[in-house]
Order: sequence, then structure tokens, then C-alpha cells
Amino acid sequence: MALNPFFLQGSSSEQRLIQQLINEQLKIYGVDVTYIPRKFVKRDLIFTEIQSSKFDDNYTIEAYVNTYEGYSGAGDLMTKFGVSIKDELTVTISKERFEDFISPFLEAESDSEIVLSSRPREGDLIYFPFGQRLFEVKFVEHEQPFYQLGKTYVYELKCELFEYEDEVVKTSVDEIDSQLEKEGFITTLNLIGVGITATASAIIDSGYVRKIFLNNDGSGYTSTPSITFSASPATGGTATAVAITTSQAGVRSIHEILLTKPGFGYTTAPTISITGGGGVGGAATCSIEKIQKGVVSVIINSGGAGYSTAPSVSIEGPTAGATATATIGAGGTITALTITNPGIEYIGVPLVSVSSPGIGTTAIVTATISGVGTVSSLTITNPGSGYTVAPTITISNIDAIKNPSFERAVGVTGISTNNAVNIIRIRNPGIGYTVAPSITIANPPVISGIGTFEFNEIITGSITGSTGIVKEWDSITNKLKISMVKGLFAAGEVLVGSSSSAVYSIKSYDKRDIYDKYSQNDEIEEAADLIVDFSESNPFGVF
Repeated sequence: MALNPFFLQGSSSEQRLIQQLINEQLKIYGVDVTYIPRKFVKRDLIFTEIQSSKFDDNYTIEAYVNTYEGYSGAGDLMTKFGVSIKDELTVTISKERFEDFISPFLEAESDSEIVLSSRPREGDLIYFPFGQRLFEVKFVEHEQPFYQLGKTYVYELKCELFEYEDEVVKTSVDEIDSQLEKEGFITTLNLIGVGITATASAIIDSGYVRKIFLNNDGSGYTSTPSITFSASPATGGTATAVAITTSQAGVRSIHEILLTKPGFGYTTAPTISITGGGGVGGAATCSIEKIQKGVVSVIINSGGAGYSTAPSVSIEGPTAGATATATIGAGGTITALTITNPGIEYIGVPLVSVSSPGIGTTAIVTATISGVGTVSSLTITNPGSGYTVAPTITISNIDAIKNPSFERAVGVTGISTNNAVNIIRIRNPGIGYTVAPSITIANPPVISGIGTFEFNEIITGSITGSTGIVKEWDSITNKLKISMVKGLFAAGEVLVGSSSSAVYSIKSYDKRDIYDKYSQNDEIEEAADLIVDFSESNPFGVF
């Protein structure tokens, strides 16, 4: 039988009236909740899997709490992994309000991030302000009540307590974002805020070990053997070295012996003893330099600060060493030159530079060398003009005009636990030094850390390119808690914040989550190792 034609049975005006009444009821009896849409960051289109997502928008909408007697669901459960909270929440929102005030913003987003904008989606979040908790939408019911006057007017959102899985939550609402500040797998970067460049000075002497010769690499070593030199006649002049071993075909032998201190004062080559390490047959000899001088030790004047890895050290090469001074006359010209140091071992004529008078003519001077490799004379080819003070005379020192046997010293540094340079070992003392060379130690990665890292910003390592999301920054201890780490941060690289532009260097990176009280894998493993030893073989069988 047909419907009564004298009743409208769901006209647009009747439907609009019901919708308006529902909207008004929600405003009277509802609460303001925050709707947070899920945006897809990375999807696997083959397995249709969401690999990563983010929540960076928020929309306030009124909602009626259906479960007004309290949270539904299984409640709080005690498991072997701790307390598991299974609270659920069901809320009702206006269909018209969602379509008018939220959908247009979602439609403007990229299709790759928001695949459905016309209605609430499963996977989106609801922030419930009374409990200050985030709930994830698990099901959207759009047909209850069932087509009153031929239309539906509300969405019923059935939600479960949100279980964080390293999604990025950055809604710009502190009350919401802070809910997940301590959630997820959190690791720690120990940073360095202040750096000071280390300084050092060299000591040169003769009678040092020039080279070490490995005559027999030995065999059967189970650990690194010790290297000792016979004592030097000079107090404190005994050389030191370390052995580097290698293993081939299951046989461990000495690969090389590295000099760490060349010593000084030797008149005859010292004997080298190789002891310990469980092996036999290792033998080495050395040569010494009794006439020419080399860098035999380094004094650290200041260890600096802020070194997370051992810095490089550069030792100036030997100099032929000629120097001179000038005398000027009343007319502002150079009238005389005095050689204060003739230098040594010149094999070519050095260039002579005279500083400019500023206003006037720069003088020109040429050098002559003797048969024994010293600067024997300086000739004024142009006395210049305009000099009011004696100019600086510079005699070139390039390698092409020096004795080819000259060799630059080489050193390596070590740092202490407080990130300062505490030792410089001389691997090669060089040869041909007449004056102590200058020493340059590389700067620490950051001289002064700047800025304040912001919650949820991306930080990037300058060397490894590793990235992470900031969870918490402690400017007092310089500890940075991060999550969603991609890559492995390295000590010594500079860390930069994407939003804050904060810059600090990395002292160390702790890959463990030491903040999760249920994450005790390391402790369990260590305790198990005391009971069962898997290091040698499988105790439960032959495989």
C-alpha cells in the first residue's frame, strides 16, 4: 500500500529541522572534542600497508558522549608485560557540522595524504579533554539512528585508547602534543655545547728512533704483544711503540709496529723486545738519527674542550730558516740589510719579499746562497721609497728549495673522558728541524652550541645524514631524547634542528631505550648469559 500522500514523509525542510535540532542538542549536552585526521606519509602500495603517518592538524567539534557512565571496553588488565589499558569511548557528532567545517579543509589536502575527506575515517584521532587522552577511531557508524525521515544526521565514532606506534603528532596544541612526549621507543643523544681548540708546542732533539723494521712477524699470538726499547742514555728519552696484529688463515701475527714516542739521546740504535701476547718469533730492529733533529715530544699547553673524537694534528715542516732585517735611511729607502740567520740546507735560491710601505714604492731584494746551502748575501735591487719604519723581510721556505731529505713530522691525538686532548703521539719525528715547529690542532666540531631544540622537530646529523624526531631537550645536561630514528648517529658530527636551527655536536649516542620501564632486554640477556654460554657453541645440540 502506498504511503499517505497528505504527509510529506521527509521533505528537505523537515530533514533540515531535525538536523538543526540535533546540532542544538549536541551544543547543549555535548562536549568539545578535538578531531585529528591521520595523514599518510609513506604507504606500501603492493601490500596496501601504511608504513608511517602523521597528525599535524586539529579541528574542534562538539560531540555527545554515548558512554556517559564511564569508559567501556575491557578496562585495565594486568599482563606479564605490565598494566594494559583497554578503555573505549563512543561519541556522536553532527554529520552536517563535519561536512561543513572539517571536510572542506581535508579536501584541500594532498590526495596522497588524505584519501577520504567526506566523512570521519577509521584511524583518525579524537582528543577527549576530560580525561586528557587520545582515542583512535576504530569504526564509523553512519546509519544510526536509521534514516529518520529518509536521511541520516550523525556519525557515531567508536574509539579505542590510542596505542602510539611512532607516529608524528604535531598539532601545535601543547595540551595534545604533550600526551605522547614520553611514548614510543626513545633513544638518547649526548651533545656538546661548548668547544675550545686545544694548543700544543713541540720539542726537537737528535738521537731519536728514525724508523722501525719488522724483521719477523711471528705467529700464534692470542693478544697484542708489548713492544719495549732499551733505555736511552738521556733521562726520559726512551722510545715507545705499539704492535698491530693481523690474522690470516687462522694464524695471528704482527702486521706492523707503530712508533708512539721516538725518544732522544740515543748514540746507538736501541734493541727492541717483543714480549707477551702468547705468540713466538716476533723480531724488530730500528735506525736512529744522531745529527739532524726531529720532533721528539709534544707538550699540550691546553687540552681544549668539546672534542667527541680525536682531532687531527698538523706539525709544521722543517724550515731552512733564513731570516733578515732591514735598515731605512732619511729618505724612506732601504739602506742596508742584515742576515740574522743564514739558514741551512738550501738547494735553490729562495725568493725574498719586502713588506709594502703603504704609500710609496716597495723595495726589491734578491738572495744568493753559498756552496754549503746557506743564504750568503742579500742584494738591494730597488731600495723603494716612503718607508717610515723598517719593513719586514721574508725569505721563502718552499719544499722545492730545501734539502729533499727534510721530512715533516706526523702525530696523532687522543682525548680524555672529559672530551679534551690529553695526548699527542709522534708516529714520525721527521728530520731536518732547526727550530721547534708550530703545531695546529683541529677545532672541535662546534665552538659554541646554539639554539633550543623544539618538540617534534626533525634533527639531522651532518655526516651520516641520520634523522630523528625530538622528544625532549635538556639544556642543562645537554641530553636530547629522540624517536623514529633513521640511521645511526656518529660521535663528532654536528646535529642541526630543522625548525629551531639549533646546532650542537654529538658526544655519544645511546641506542637503548632507557626510559621504558618494561624495556629490559639488555638486563635479561646479561642474566641469561650467566646461566647459559652461547659464545662458544650451542649447548642444546650440534647445530
